Parts: sequence; structure tokens; C-alpha cells
Amino acid sequence: MIRRCEEKDVQSVYELICILEETAFDETEFNRIYMMHLQDHNHVCFVYEEEGSILALLHMRMEYQLHHCARIAEITELCVRPEARNQKIGSRLFNYACEYARNNRCVRIELVTNQRRKDAHRFYEREGMHQSHYGYTLDL
Repeated sequence: MIRRCEEKDVQSVYELICILEETAFDETEFNRIYMMHLQDHNHVCFVYEEEGSILALLHMRMEYQLHHCARIAEITELCVRPEARNQKIGSRLFNYACEYARNNRCVRIELVTNQRRKDAHRFYEREGMHQSHYGYTLDL
């Protein structure tokens, strides 16, 4: 079942984000940011749950962008627990997010993924996405 994230999901979401980023974040700061996102109508987080266990999450931001002159959705995180991969859970979440964005007046869905995530690249291409941009970062 796909549903919106709730306060009670914070620990499962934290674990999935740590899996995605291959690190352990400060839990206090993570919890603070998570609660802020739950209150922000421009952010939406979905989880995929089976038998009371959260197996995956997708976090998306929607905003009006000047350079598109339209509302754009951006997937900022998508992660499926390693033991639940290859079961089409990621595809279900992705398609759910696309429909949600469409229903909320978004004209495009975008994302950035790390260059080292080759499996993620193949996944997004199978979902019909096209690589059209270069991404750059600068740690501050």
C-alpha cells in the first residue's frame, strides 16, 4: 500500500534515507527537518508499506519555477530497502508520484541522482525518464 508519510514513520524514513546515502545522519536534526517537511505543502513524502513494514519511500518537492514558467515536481529521494528490491515497488511509487504531481498541476517531474548509482540510472530510464541535464554541487 502506498500512503503519505506520517509523524510515526520518522524512524523508518530515517533508516531508508541512511541506506540511500550510505551514512548515518544526526537523528535529532533529521527528525526536525522531517517534521518541517510534513507541514510544508510544497513537499510530499510517500511510503510503500506491507504488513506494517515500510519497505520504500519517495520524497518530492513541487514548486513554480521561473525557467519553466510552470509548476515542476522534483523527486529528491527514492529508496527501496535492499531486501525488497526487484519487486516493482520503486515503479509503483514512481508512477504514484507522477500521477500525484499531474493532479497537482505539475507539468514535469525531474530528479537528480548520484553518478555512482548505476542501478538507479537504469531504473529511471526504464520508467521513461531522459538524461537532459548536468548536475553540479559545491559543499559549503
